[in-house]
Amino acid sequence: MKEDKMLFTIGRVAEMLDLHPRTLRNYEEAGLISPLRKGAWRYYTMRDIQWLECLLKMIHEQGVSINAVKKLLKFTPCWNIVDCTFEKRKCCSAFFSSSLVPRKVIRLVPPHDRNDIAA
Repeated sequence: MKEDKMLFTIGRVAEMLDLHPRTLRNYEEAGLISPLRKGAWRYYTMRDIQWLECLLKMIHEQGVSINAVKKLLKFTPCWNIVDCTFEKRKCCSAFFSSSLVPRKVIRLVPPHDRNDIAA
């Protein structure tokens, strides 16, 4: 299965990120993450997990409150808050979905995905 198509339950994501599932629910209630929902089940994509890693860095390493993150994201992209390196940004889907990114910047694609790209 392709990495971008994989889905993870809240329990699995909590385990992967060493969090309590309630923390993920809190982030969802705050509007910081929107996992796919099917009935009562939440499903997270790899993109969600990458965003959660960034979010955790802001909150736990840099001490930014959840409310402050919400306010900051209204005015500036996440990579300005976390101060991601350009190399990390070149692999970030949020970075490339932004209208602030010049079109000349080339997105890095992991080696195993290069065959899936149409020429």
